[in-house]
Amino acid sequence: MDISIVIPLFNEAESLPELVSWTHRILKENNLFGEIILIDDGSTDNSWDVVEQLRSEYQELRGIRFRRNFGKSAALHTGFQAVKGDIVITMDADLQDSPEEIPGFYKMMKEGDYDLISGWKKKRYDPILSKNIPSKFYNFTVRMLSGIRLHDFNCGIKAYKRRVVKSVEIYGDMHRYIPVLAKWAGFKNITERIVQHQERKYGYTKFGVERFLRGPLDLLSVMFISKYGKRPMHLFGTLGTLMFIIGFVLAAILGINKIMAVRHNVLAPLVTSSAYFYIGLTCMIIGSLLFLSGFLGELISRSSADRNRYLIEEEFEHVLFRHPAHIRPSRRGGEFPRKHDPAKAAKF
Repeated sequence: MDISIVIPLFNEAESLPELVSWTHRILKENNLFGEIILIDDGSTDNSWDVVEQLRSEYQELRGIRFRRNFGKSAALHTGFQAVKGDIVITMDADLQDSPEEIPGFYKMMKEGDYDLISGWKKKRYDPILSKNIPSKFYNFTVRMLSGIRLHDFNCGIKAYKRRVVKSVEIYGDMHRYIPVLAKWAGFKNITERIVQHQERKYGYTKFGVERFLRGPLDLLSVMFISKYGKRPMHLFGTLGTLMFIIGFVLAAILGINKIMAVRHNVLAPLVTSSAYFYIGLTCMIIGSLLFLSGFLGELISRSSADRNRYLIEEEFEHVLFRHPAHIRPSRRGGEFPRKHDPAKAAKF
């Protein structure tokens, strides 16, 4: 199968007929054999009824329905597990991502042998204050932290090789950071393609202001998991040791000053009357807790079912061959292995 189109949706009943018809026409005009997978993320309108009606008109259409709303990441993850095409393209169901972009993404994936191509909405039709400015700041931050030179990490339309979507696991709101997860999984051939952004034709956006809080937290989670997921002690142990040393040095300085004052019969204030004593004590306590957190993280990591799960790019095996000493000529000029004689072996 050439291509799989994965489209998560939530309350998009009005746009589905036009979207599926448009996508079907594009696939047919470009001789692309593929499938369209619609994942209904617990819609409360009649979106699923529309999907079932469309099923009889389009043979390439597949539908998956959640019992309740789990989020876009869950819908994409479920769709990724179901895909069969060599190239996987994701799109939003609100018609802001144009199906006309599909042939360009497919051609670019085939010719450039990319692992992932992200769309770049260079010209956006979103509100400036509520979307454009926060989006630019968010993309700049992710670009600096991840080292991936993309302008639009959260663009809905992206193209992947099938092995990429089968290798990454997304949950929560991690769909914003799929390029980061793909890079962490070893897929570094990542680029972007300018796409046309269209105004929303039906309905309203389903994302509220809470995404401004969830986004940074998810970014921190991704960066932590990608670097220290299998070795948490390297982070917590280092920070804990550093904090403990700082606290110990402060306490040692206070103690040495007190001892020197006593030896020289100089009246010195109590150690506990100094603010540095409590700062040092707090640092040592925090350092110990961080170190214990790293130790517990190591125990949890080692008991994980996928602790030794690694992504293998390719593999080859050596060819076994017989030693010449075990081969003798046959009566017809060929060669065959010598037979084992148990009686002679016993006498020997």
